[in-house]
Amino acid sequence: MSARRRFADVVRGEPVDVGLACLLVGAEVEADLDVDDGLRRLDDLAAAARPEVPRRAGPAEAAEGLRRALGGVAGFAGSEEDYGDLRSSLLHEVLRRRRGLPLLLAVVWVEVAARLGVPAYYLALPGHVVVGIGDPDDEHVVVDPFTGGRLLDDAEVGALVRRLTGTDVEPEHLRPVHPVDLLLRLLTNVRVLTTRMPPSLEAARTRLWATELSLLLPRHSLELRRERGELLVRLGDHLGGAAELDDYADAVGLEDPDAAETARREARSARARLN
Repeated sequence: MSARRRFADVVRGEPVDVGLACLLVGAEVEADLDVDDGLRRLDDLAAAARPEVPRRAGPAEAAEGLRRALGGVAGFAGSEEDYGDLRSSLLHEVLRRRRGLPLLLAVVWVEVAARLGVPAYYLALPGHVVVGIGDPDDEHVVVDPFTGGRLLDDAEVGALVRRLTGTDVEPEHLRPVHPVDLLLRLLTNVRVLTTRMPPSLEAARTRLWATELSLLLPRHSLELRRERGELLVRLGDHLGGAAELDDYADAVGLEDPDAAETARREARSARARLN
């Protein structure tokens, strides 16, 4: 089974295996990537963390044990420089380098916690993903894997969001995010990163695979269909791109006739290049 087909199966399963899905994203960059090796690395991290996390530990004690194991001994953390590096969005690279974006470092924490029987979940704050340890409806703590696992109280969570976005925390930001939404956020990060790269075919190819993986998720924006069509045309697949643009136009024709007509015009232009 191809990595992309496996990704489609994983993200449409229940529960979604986020760690495996993130490793399969890396197969878009390294065709011969050993995904099972990434899973073994997570297993090894959990085994190393086991002595630090008592089996009946409360949320704060479990979070402190994970901080010592992952943020301390293993050295997982991030910095501003990581935001411009594609490797920071690829779980296999994060496991190798011990550096990454907040979202990928959160994946490491939640995957290791799950292997230790510690309840953990993702909180998709605006501009920054953190991890909740414990019961979101009862006793829990919030940690920031990007800073090595620092505990955040309510005031610090609010200050973090205001610093990053200038807005206040909303109640929905403090609820566990669904794995599909987390994966869409990851792939959106990759797509946004390509807009900061110098224009090149490589940047377009990277944006294309991120777009195509996003389209495999059970929930996604129709705009991704248009984006895929435009990228295919740019990369020389004029017929494939034109067909995608026409499909997008058919899908949005009733709600947004102007966007549909623009897409059809782009499709005609792409086909004309073959004459």
